[in-house]
Amino acid sequence: MMIDGNRRWARQLGYDTAAHGHRAGAAKMREFLRWCDELGIKVVSLYLLSTDNLSKRDTGELADLLGIIADLADELSRERDWRIQHVGRADLLPADLAAVLAAAEQRTTGHTGLHVNLAVAYGGRGEIVDAVRSIIAEHGGVGGSLEELAENLTPEQIGEHLYTGGLPDPDLVIRTSGEQRLSDFLLWQSAHSEFYFVEALGPDLREVDFLRAIRDYATRDRRYGG
Repeated sequence: MMIDGNRRWARQLGYDTAAHGHRAGAAKMREFLRWCDELGIKVVSLYLLSTDNLSKRDTGELADLLGIIADLADELSRERDWRIQHVGRADLLPADLAAVLAAAEQRTTGHTGLHVNLAVAYGGRGEIVDAVRSIIAEHGGVGGSLEELAENLTPEQIGEHLYTGGLPDPDLVIRTSGEQRLSDFLLWQSAHSEFYFVEALGPDLREVDFLRAIRDYATRDRRYGG
């Protein structure tokens, strides 16, 4: 899920800051995850903050957003039997938010319910670079040469070293607000995903919109390049 349009929502309603939209978007994501859980969906990834956002957002808006994400992560880690995982660069985040995300992971380590990936300080291209670096370091650690690595490197090996390693690739990517682009989200993992774009701004997403997305997905013939 790419929750988009929070700032526009706040502006259209006359709020003086984007924080009102981000809070409404966070509340909608809690609701959205319950919809997913009730349908028996096993894994959901929420795109909450990109690495680009960290450098391009207004300082005041970013500070508000970081606090909202911290509250959301803490609340989700206490919801049902959900398993929370941070995907992204913790080293790029303020120490207090990184600590909240780590605590949410730790608190839910043994949980077997809905697996929720929180993409915070996340960038798809950076994730692939990090995966390749990890593979090179691991290969070098056992005395392997770069020539051997180049000859034997496989897509599966890169997939195992992504932030989402061990999890299934997304079947469906949903984006709100009518925008139709990936914005550096799960670039590798979404190679064979289906996409569904909703006109509603993030906080205005309704359960019926979500169910329409699911029904539309169910009618598609997934060819996987065939």
